[in-house]
Amino acid sequence: MDKSLEEILQEAADKFALAADSHALYEAKTAFLGKMGRLGALYKKLRELPEAERPAFGAQINELRRAIEERVVAIEEKLHAREMSARLEKEQVDVTMPGRRRRQGTLHPVTRVKNLLIDVFAGMGFEVFEGPEIETDYYNFTALNTPADHPARDMQDTFYLADGLLLRTQTSAGQIRMMEKKQPPIKMLSPGRVFRSDDDATHSPMFHQMEGLVVDKNITLCDLQGMLDEFARVVFGKNSKTRLRPSYFPFTEPSVEVDVSCHACGGKGCSLCKGTGWIEVLGAGMVNRRVLENCNIDPDVYSGFAFGMGIERIAMLKYGINNIKLLTENDVRFLSQFKD
Repeated sequence: MDKSLEEILQEAADKFALAADSHALYEAKTAFLGKMGRLGALYKKLRELPEAERPAFGAQINELRRAIEERVVAIEEKLHAREMSARLEKEQVDVTMPGRRRRQGTLHPVTRVKNLLIDVFAGMGFEVFEGPEIETDYYNFTALNTPADHPARDMQDTFYLADGLLLRTQTSAGQIRMMEKKQPPIKMLSPGRVFRSDDDATHSPMFHQMEGLVVDKNITLCDLQGMLDEFARVVFGKNSKTRLRPSYFPFTEPSVEVDVSCHACGGKGCSLCKGTGWIEVLGAGMVNRRVLENCNIDPDVYSGFAFGMGIERIAMLKYGINNIKLLTENDVRFLSQFKD
């Protein structure tokens, strides 16, 4: 081999020997065997030689390449063995050490209450219907007896979108969709997320509602209260009672606010119920005739009741949560308290 080529071989062997790891060896290998490396320059020089000298010089370059590759392989084996040994040392497991405790997850309190409510009303024959979260003005307001100039719209701060669409402010919109699709008898439950521009310790811009609807012949307000009594006993305790107070909602007539006897003091009066013995939990009433007519249901033949409750509110009352934001902050210390 030409003396200059032997010098290149020795230089390559020295650099390979200094490589501390596989990456450094790869860099050194590329410097000699890569397209832009030392041997690449020699192949370019080969084209400049007289044709008679090219075969001999080309053979010497190929011999140099084989010699360099042999040294690379030898050092690669040593580095690989050393790196594998270090990796095994690092990853070894001391089987005598105590194991790490695996933290077990649990259902979110809102999910727990939602599942409980579905179980309660499904046991009474209700079917679950989940409508879209992006609604039209018609289903969210107009069909529920809330026309464009109705003052009841001021009760709800709405997130409006383009082209007459909005984020639903109530799951009552699902009742209209169900009554359009199905003729009575109807018993439906509509859980889901709703959105209002409201934010404080007891209100959130996004929360969950559970709407219920029953439409059939001879449905009365007594049927509503009997059903809500069963709901209160299951959710708040077997001694819980309900009472109805007159109220106003555009889609029900008459409308009522529903209170449940305070489960903390048994109705005697405490800080939770503000000394009254009662806690407001939901709104309800008999379905307005106009709402039935909007869905092509004859109000002279059929009647019905509807009710709606905030799932977060029920969860806060049931579990003694004093700030609704705790339900959305996902603090593991808070969520870990809710276990079976």
